[in-house]
Amino acid sequence: ETPAKGEKPVSFLLSECGMAVGNNRIIGGQDAPPGSWPWQVLLAISGFFQCGGSLISDQWVLTAAHCITSQEVNDAVVVLGLQSWSGPYTNLLTRKLDKVICHPQYSFITHKNDICLLRLSAPVNFTNYIRPICLASENSTFNDGTSSWVTGFGISSNLTFPDTLQEVNVPVVGNNKCQCYNNDLVLAKVTENMICTGPEAGGKSPCFGDGGGPLMINKDSVWIQSGIVSYSVGCAQPLRPHVYTRVSKYQKWISDTITDKKPGFVTFTSPGTDSDLNFNCSAFVRPTPVPGLLLPLLCSDTHVPIGCTSGSEQGSAWTHSYWSAAMQPHIEQTDGVCILKPFFFF
Repeated sequence: ETPAKGEKPVSFLLSECGMAVGNNRIIGGQDAPPGSWPWQVLLAISGFFQCGGSLISDQWVLTAAHCITSQEVNDAVVVLGLQSWSGPYTNLLTRKLDKVICHPQYSFITHKNDICLLRLSAPVNFTNYIRPICLASENSTFNDGTSSWVTGFGISSNLTFPDTLQEVNVPVVGNNKCQCYNNDLVLAKVTENMICTGPEAGGKSPCFGDGGGPLMINKDSVWIQSGIVSYSVGCAQPLRPHVYTRVSKYQKWISDTITDKKPGFVTFTSPGTDSDLNFNCSAFVRPTPVPGLLLPLLCSDTHVPIGCTSGSEQGSAWTHSYWSAAMQPHIEQTDGVCILKPFFFF
């Protein structure tokens, strides 16, 4: 397959990645149509929904280092092909892990190098609902204002976990502007290995549970992952851009780590001049100072319980309902069958 103009193939997976048959075109988001984001995965640890992630090859998932540690490899499960907690589950698939490889220089304090690779216990077959996404290559550029998308099952605006996978369109915020808006955070220095998004007015962003999920951009009908949801101050706050790991800066690390079938890398180049280069931070005055707080975008004390299958590793009879923000799905595992039931938090 010949790559579109401006795209640079780096592996043979390029012909497979970034194609979503259900997509021809979170806080403040909307329900995603089935098949729109076939690389979206959920990460569960000890039966609890922990984070999002993205399928990048038939046996590797990309997520954030704050989501999992190598010690949790035997307790983790990846859920693929899930569109809605309430079903149908025709396309659902789960896999256990046999490797967790997080960046050796990840810092929980500063969130530098917040990136992790998960090797599935067995490869998956690609379908219209389970496919890999392309990754931004090392020479990619994303100018301030570049239209991007982020997806996940994290908390929505009414402080409940949505039934359906959410999608939201957000603009890139240049790194100079992003650092300026977050300059009251002592530890949160925005580096060249990070990328930010968020309308200045707020109202649209990832939130708890979306951590590890993909930030994406479309290039000639090919979807490219530019970021990994990492941290923020609150959710959807005005003048508080959300910070992601910049995938393009980790092409070498990803390629060196994955020794079997490698992901597809594509170069994305924003047209024109980046207005962020001329941004003047000295003119910025924060209307209401906010105490410095780094907030990793994951469910920590309020995990959403989900679970795994054994044997066939194929989802089965699930039931689901919501009574309040305190009730979330729970999976029980019996003889290789996953059953989704209400779970109460107090």
